[in-house]
Amino acid sequence: MAEAEPKRPATIHQVASLAGVSHTTVSRYLQDKDSLKPKTRVKVEFAVKTLGYRPNLVARSMRTRRTNRLAIVLAAGPYFPGRLLAAAFETAHRAGYQVEVVSIEGGARVRAERIDELAESGQVEGILAISSIDLKGKRSRRVPIVESDIYDDHLRGLGELADASQVREIIEYLSSLGHRTFFHVAGAQTHASARNRKSVYLETIEDLGLRSAGAVDGDWSAQSGFDAITSLPDDCGVTAVVAGNDGVALGVIRGACSRGWEVPRDLSVFGWDDEEHGRFSTPSLSTVAVDREARGRYAITRLLAEIHGQPVPEPPNRTINRLIFRESTAPPPSAASRRRSTD
Repeated sequence: MAEAEPKRPATIHQVASLAGVSHTTVSRYLQDKDSLKPKTRVKVEFAVKTLGYRPNLVARSMRTRRTNRLAIVLAAGPYFPGRLLAAAFETAHRAGYQVEVVSIEGGARVRAERIDELAESGQVEGILAISSIDLKGKRSRRVPIVESDIYDDHLRGLGELADASQVREIIEYLSSLGHRTFFHVAGAQTHASARNRKSVYLETIEDLGLRSAGAVDGDWSAQSGFDAITSLPDDCGVTAVVAGNDGVALGVIRGACSRGWEVPRDLSVFGWDDEEHGRFSTPSLSTVAVDREARGRYAITRLLAEIHGQPVPEPPNRTINRLIFRESTAPPPSAASRRRSTD
């Protein structure tokens, strides 16, 4: 039995014929949909979808010197910034661009060399670096390059992503509920964010005249939270825990449960990151929502402005971190009802 011949891809002329417009109108649609009247745009969109038309990007880039592709360059590391990149992709796609992520082993200079290669290749129209780069030497001007030092050489958060000012808000809030004895399970101290949160914790406890049962250095894992809370003596008096992230906080809750301490009746717990598992835990987790998506959108918006010769947009006029209050925090138990013995 003879094999069926593969279906030939639709052409721009077939799209134009079905839409009842000229092929130049279809070309305008592919370059800038908003340049067409709404009625015409709908016709062309219908024809493109009906015929399954895919433009020949190689041919078009040779004619227009446009590739409709961007590159995001970042360090290689164990902490992949999925949420930030997803928001950056969405912003680029809405503007008609595809995105290539280039993860590079090595330091800032190695990333800079790779950026020079990309800029000279003609494959992309703009480059965004979200890990630090060193372009003090040769700097290509063929395409726009935007530097946004969001992550370090190991993809650990910097700048706003390492801001810890909300730790003070957490402690002030818990103190307003009546808590006086606190405990902090920090993240890995190789991270600026963990160091900053621990520092603000210690400063705030001292400033407010509260008591701390300790600030333990963890490793961002739930196990570190579990180990830290179960290592406390029964008479520690702790009623509130500030955890380095949501995973650590959930480990604290599990560890408290293993000791017979109920959250939030006996112990209030605050996390950080507002990850989905914390929203659906029992109890649901009070936390700090970190808007990594806003950083991704803004970084791409800056790059697109450079590409199109537009003014650089102002950064979002608000902090990317905000407190979320859920079931894991409540006023502390009264002295009469609080029992921390194992018998």
